[in-house]
Amino acid sequence: MDFILSLIGREKELFRTDISNYEIQLKEIVSSSSFLVIGGAGSIGQAVTKEIFKRNPRKLHAVDISENNMVELVRDIRSSLGYIDGEFKTFALDAGSIEYDAFIKADGKYDYILNLSALKHVRSEKDPYTLMRMIDVNIFNTDKTLRQAIENGTKKYFCVSTDKAANPVNMMGASKRIMEMFVHRRSEEIEVSMARFANVAFSDGSLLHGFNQRIEKKQPIVAPNDIKRYFVTPQESGELCLMSCIFGENRDIFFPKLSEDLHLISFADIAVKYLKAKGHEPYLCEDEDGARNFFTQNSKQWPCLFMKSDTTGEKDFEEFFTDNEALDMNRFENLGVIKNEAVFDDALLSDFETTIRGLKEKKEWSKEQIVELFFKMIPDFGHKETGKYLDGKM
Repeated sequence: MDFILSLIGREKELFRTDISNYEIQLKEIVSSSSFLVIGGAGSIGQAVTKEIFKRNPRKLHAVDISENNMVELVRDIRSSLGYIDGEFKTFALDAGSIEYDAFIKADGKYDYILNLSALKHVRSEKDPYTLMRMIDVNIFNTDKTLRQAIENGTKKYFCVSTDKAANPVNMMGASKRIMEMFVHRRSEEIEVSMARFANVAFSDGSLLHGFNQRIEKKQPIVAPNDIKRYFVTPQESGELCLMSCIFGENRDIFFPKLSEDLHLISFADIAVKYLKAKGHEPYLCEDEDGARNFFTQNSKQWPCLFMKSDTTGEKDFEEFFTDNEALDMNRFENLGVIKNEAVFDDALLSDFETTIRGLKEKKEWSKEQIVELFFKMIPDFGHKETGKYLDGKM
């Protein structure tokens, strides 16, 4: 934790005061409740699962499509936290599958369901097929598991949105904004809450997580030098989600307050700090070939390629809420809350479902068709196509 905090330029945990103020209530509620964590083996899912586990829940089930990550989750919990009095089980299941539906039919009785599953990468919008899967995972699986929660009498449903859903400029952020619309529709039948938060430092698949891989494989460190982002630690992501799930009122969206405790930092600056912490001196290269071919006998120097970003979907700045969203900034020390009414266009949502179903039935669609549909859902969608994607770079 301290190592990650130092890399992102902080000295203390962001939500320490809020967690301390509500810890007694958290323990009382968690220890008397049952939980299902969907996407429990991802970086945020693991963090959430551990935050629940250490407060001794009556029942805790975790579901994830990644069998290997699920195994690591169990090993991590057993090695650090041990055991609980209640039931803890994991299931290697895809939340969109028939097998998952059978699992829910056989049990399905949970007080709280937390959905952390998502396609989160901006790079996922590069082709129409991955983009369609993003719609399935981020929107339709959320709606399906919400309907199942309603049928089974679940007390509260939580799901992760993203800071990129506020005035979205990429398809990932837009998919989460549309997800929020679907969640609002179901909020008339079940209490729901969400969270928008900063990048999770060193989460699976993130650029910072990639730094570890590059060092291990003796490869160059590559990062944009013109993009600054807010970061939270994995533990803080789990705390934020649990606080929203337990204490959020219907349709509340929790987010980290912008303050001196949470500030912007560039990926390039983190890369320099990271390398120095590992005992290396950054060496700035001019191009990819130079970076790939740099390695010499001088093990202290490490090739770095820092450049401007020009790929589709990158946002110049980060924001957790829009100008027309009502906020409660007084309830918590470091947590802000977006207050929402149940505002949605049922006809528009139904048309979205029908259109996507029709494209799937034909097994033929283009990215342009999906982008056009997203613009219909979000008229002020700020999407700009540059024709360049992250997969086209180191």
